[in-house]
Amino acid sequence: MGALDGRVAIITGGGRGIGREHALLFAREGASVVVNDFDPDVAEEIAKEIGGVAVPGDVSDFGVAAAMVERAISHYGKLDVLINNAGILRDRFLADMTEDEWDAVIKVHLKGHFAPLQQAARYWKATAKASGPVNGAVVNTASASGTFLPNPGQINYGAAKAGIAAMSLVAAQELGRYGVRVNGIAPVARTRLTEDVPMVGDLVAAPSEEGAFDAYHPSHVSPLVAYLSTADCTITGKVFSVQGGLIQELEGWKAGGAYETTGPWTLESVAAKLG
Repeated sequence: MGALDGRVAIITGGGRGIGREHALLFAREGASVVVNDFDPDVAEEIAKEIGGVAVPGDVSDFGVAAAMVERAISHYGKLDVLINNAGILRDRFLADMTEDEWDAVIKVHLKGHFAPLQQAARYWKATAKASGPVNGAVVNTASASGTFLPNPGQINYGAAKAGIAAMSLVAAQELGRYGVRVNGIAPVARTRLTEDVPMVGDLVAAPSEEGAFDAYHPSHVSPLVAYLSTADCTITGKVFSVQGGLIQELEGWKAGGAYETTGPWTLESVAAKLG
């Protein structure tokens, strides 16, 4: 018996890196998997390896997003889990970043999370209205760079990932009425995207010695994602940082120091209170 027996999952960006590790673990735990990857050959390869099906294409394309959900339903009869994982990097400092570099990252990450999420949400809403709450789960992929550890050179990536964290919290509140849980993760792992660039902060992706515990291996991220996707999990509306042997629940923006006035604010009173 696997922890995901009978569950049907879509995994975007499932052909390489963290997404591939998700696909492998989900299959080992008994899930039926629809694999999305921009590269059709890569998507087909991993789908064949795990006995799943592939829906390649641009994750930000609403037609591709709809096709993922439709393929899950037509091939497996339902959809239980959406793992939004696909992403790209176009790192450059703010003053030198091009419009295309900004647009590409926002499109793939932010729109590429929204498109599959909306298509899945429409299916779950209709199913819940017809036959009662579903037992659905969504895991979105944010980043340390967009949450607790801003990374210079990644203003596009950080902005997109911060948006994904917020998207996860809002979606959790909206979709709970249909029986769908939504969480986010902020993983730190060595992948194809990070081979040529430092990881956030001082967490530099360096290969481990043979036989040593490799805290940056992407496989360490997948057990958390699998657990959040199980039918018995009750967690929703959370974002977790995960790296190697460490999982931490992240806390977002919260009200801090307060400054008050008894009348209307003036420039002088603001300066006096904050200065």
